[in-house]
Amino acid sequence: MNDIMYPADEIEKSFATLDRTPAPLGHPMVNGVFLSASDPEGINLGWIGAWNENVRRENGRVFLDKVIDVEIANRSEGGKAVLSAIDKGEPVHTSTGLLAQLEAANGDVSYSHIARDLVFDHDAILLNEKGAATPEQGVGMMVNSKGEKEEIAVINSSLSDIDQEIDWAGTRLVEALRRKDNLSVWERMKSAIIEAISSEREPVANRKEADMTVSKEQFDELSAKVNTLSEGLDKIGETIANAVQTAVKPLTDNLATIQNNQKAKDDAELAGLVEKIVKANILDEDSAKELTLNAARKLAEKATPGKAAPLNGAFTGNADKPAFKLPEGDK
Repeated sequence: MNDIMYPADEIEKSFATLDRTPAPLGHPMVNGVFLSASDPEGINLGWIGAWNENVRRENGRVFLDKVIDVEIANRSEGGKAVLSAIDKGEPVHTSTGLLAQLEAANGDVSYSHIARDLVFDHDAILLNEKGAATPEQGVGMMVNSKGEKEEIAVINSSLSDIDQEIDWAGTRLVEALRRKDNLSVWERMKSAIIEAISSEREPVANRKEADMTVSKEQFDELSAKVNTLSEGLDKIGETIANAVQTAVKPLTDNLATIQNNQKAKDDAELAGLVEKIVKANILDEDSAKELTLNAARKLAEKATPGKAAPLNGAFTGNADKPAFKLPEGDK
């Protein structure tokens, strides 16, 4: 193919390297140069969520499965085109991309090189171009050596998505069964209540003993469940209150300690201020003890040396006034 000879023994040694390789749409190429389909640029150019799997060799021919993640394929126009081609059921061309050591051919042969030490990089899907080997030769998607259609196998999601779907389905099932059970209890309870209060129920004398026995057992069972439910509801408030109290207890204890320490500090300061006020003869001891801390702080400022109100500097006494004289004859 392409003027290169690929010997059977070289293919035998290397075909397994096709397993888990990308299956891009076309061979990735930048500026006329082929790229590996696993190269970041190659992934951007050709990735449509398809890869090669289950590679095997039978009777000298290599077979593999193309696995396509439908969700990923539907995110690109190329992926959608591949899915559309598969839906049509017509053969699709494919073409391998590989690395090899090229050995010059000698002699009168129809090829110029011989490929050695093959390492397969990808097996591309071709829509608007033909591969070196064609579906007519049994090479491509959905064909075998007889030209018959092969089985189509695609996947819709990854294993992690499947696990999530199973979890979701299981959760919904458990929830539905729980609702059904609760509904069954309510339906039986409702029937018993209706039967108990209905004015149109048949007289007790006309009821069969077996019916009465079953009805009583059902009613007793429902009554027990109602009592249990009522007791649980009665305790909900208590349970919540206890939980909240337990959760905030460390906070309230810490706050109480802080408050107690601050009160002791304030009491000591007030006692000192009272003593200071009494010594300064501003108030007697009993009156001073009735002061609040803020009031005591204000009054204590007046007892601090150097804090007394200054004298009026404009007052000069009688120095500038004439001396006062008594009337004559007076002393």
